[in-house]
Amino acid sequence: MTDERTALIFPGMAPTKTGDVSRFLMINRKARERLATAEDVLGRRLLGPAREDGDVYDEAAQVVFMLTCLSLAEWAEDALGVKPEICAGPSFGQKALTSYTGVLSFEETVRLTAELSRCEVSYFESDYSDVVTHCFVRTPEEGFAEVLAELKDEFHDVSGVIDEGFYLLSVREKDLERVKARVRAIGGYSMHTMRPPVHSTYFGGLRRRAEEEVLSGFTLRDPELPVVADQDGALLDSAAGMRRMLLDTFDRPIDWPSMVATLREQGVTSLCFSGPDNLFHRVDSTVANFEVRTVTPAMALKPRSRA
Repeated sequence: MTDERTALIFPGMAPTKTGDVSRFLMINRKARERLATAEDVLGRRLLGPAREDGDVYDEAAQVVFMLTCLSLAEWAEDALGVKPEICAGPSFGQKALTSYTGVLSFEETVRLTAELSRCEVSYFESDYSDVVTHCFVRTPEEGFAEVLAELKDEFHDVSGVIDEGFYLLSVREKDLERVKARVRAIGGYSMHTMRPPVHSTYFGGLRRRAEEEVLSGFTLRDPELPVVADQDGALLDSAAGMRRMLLDTFDRPIDWPSMVATLREQGVTSLCFSGPDNLFHRVDSTVANFEVRTVTPAMALKPRSRA
């Protein structure tokens, strides 16, 4: 007998090695079928020689990342015996989560992902086009508060708390180098910059547009597994809760420590991250509280593991 309770985590979108992803989608039968279905839904090819490694977040890349994470979850169930009892999907991970838990069909999730991507592109062409979100790590809390105070007359917003000293901060791009220099001066470190920006209280207009122009066209169902919301760690079991979470992602910050707290309260002892993740599985609050397993295209491509 074992008391292990596993949560499946779909990670936020990160730069990926597209070679591994493409090979996985071509070699794994179920993934290949999902790719073909997605291309039928959108009426276009999603893979091609023009795709390169790096920070590519366009519509096609988003759909490919979503279906890769979803297919890896299926592979983990078949090859590794992963049996999650609860799920979460911080940031972009919400998309694969929505399909995995049956809130939308896979075909509907493909459409949702593509339509939300177009909605965001349109919004940021006219609103907050000069704003970016940057990751800072190992940042002293008191010093970070001082940096924010210095920005009181400039646009700024904390778009996420990932761990102690680990923040997502949205600022105007013209101010970014100055902010990075200040964070370095107090002992913090910079990671990467996200364009367009994410999860800001200033983006209420994007939330309204997404609700009116995109989500209004979908009928969500209750999730088949409990879901932990990435904004506050709330435990969701209804379509209404899932709808709120999908909208909250635009104008509420991520709070991974609250998600960790809820997972612990639910008796979770093991996390399985399904998809390329450069962030959540590595932070101290994750590794200190759970056994952690990451499932990647490279892992699924090993000959002994191919489906």
